[in-house]
Amino acid sequence: MLRRLHHEQPESFAFTPANLAWAEGQVSKYPEGRQASAVIPLLWRAQEQEGWLTKPAIEYVATMLNMADIRVLEVASFYFMFQLQPVGSVANIQICGTTSCMICGAEDLVAVCREKIADKPHTLSADGKFSWEEVECIGACANAPVAQIGKDYYEDLTAESLSKLLDDLAAGKVPVPGPQNGRYASEPLSGLTSLKEYDSGKTQYNASVQLATDLGDTIKRIDGTEVPLLTPWLGKNAVSGKAQPPKLAVDAKPANKQKPDLEVPEDDSDKIAKPPVKPAAEPVEGQETKKPRTMKAPRKAGADDLKLLKGVGPKLEGVLNQLGFWHFDQIAKWGAEEVAWVDEQLSFKGRIERDGWVEQARILADGGETAFSRKNK
Repeated sequence: MLRRLHHEQPESFAFTPANLAWAEGQVSKYPEGRQASAVIPLLWRAQEQEGWLTKPAIEYVATMLNMADIRVLEVASFYFMFQLQPVGSVANIQICGTTSCMICGAEDLVAVCREKIADKPHTLSADGKFSWEEVECIGACANAPVAQIGKDYYEDLTAESLSKLLDDLAAGKVPVPGPQNGRYASEPLSGLTSLKEYDSGKTQYNASVQLATDLGDTIKRIDGTEVPLLTPWLGKNAVSGKAQPPKLAVDAKPANKQKPDLEVPEDDSDKIAKPPVKPAAEPVEGQETKKPRTMKAPRKAGADDLKLLKGVGPKLEGVLNQLGFWHFDQIAKWGAEEVAWVDEQLSFKGRIERDGWVEQARILADGGETAFSRKNK
């Protein structure tokens, strides 16, 4: 199936303060230079916040992880867990249509979706509450046919049970996920024939369903206000930092409040907000910092191509320009205190010294070439 960005997009995206703190905590789990490993959880949190994954959200995550937009789009368009178009405000029903489910009645489930939601997949119901799609195998063949709604599986479905499930969701109820025919997990329909001691001491539901019902989140989406700021991987009661929304995020509008007639122009570079700049962190005790001399605009001859510095891509160049750095000779004059100041403004510390910006800038400012600039001219 061809997966493309939706033709209608919101103007901007920004994580809520709580979600931003959570996201920075996720990034902190990975070593320097490996932050791109956090791309899937960050995209998922963006989708949880907005309901679907928008173009501005993809660009925002790319900026946060210093990745090219296309690399993040590749991830978003590969996995069916990411919705690239608006979905129902209550639920998006994903019907597994692969062999086991097809044999066991998936076509009947699709017929219910066509009747009660919309005739075509990826289409909102008349009331905007539901949408549906057919997906490839989701790995619950022993409980076919299966539908995934949000984070959970609804298994052993029939046309009647799916129809009732949709009615309950429309009425504001939260159906219990898992098998819908009385099975505990994926044991034979006739009951256990071995390992019968398994029946003793078990919880009301199987482990997955029990956790979902205990947490009470099932189809609930994380709106970004109730996210705990604790990041256990940093240590007991640690927090990810004094997270604040990136600049230019104040006017961000949720995806579900977009203008209905907004179209993405062929060249929308003038519509995209400048890359967010991480607010200055509190100086480390004993570390001296000093703001370098900055400029409000480049000189009349035009700005230097800062992308000739190793580790500087188009987005990072935009961040440096936003901070007031346009020319190699500005960077060439940075001392240790200036480097420390600039370092605090970037998403990930250590980049300046690791990639040798100052040394490269001195060579380029004098009209010379570095191995990196020669290769990337």
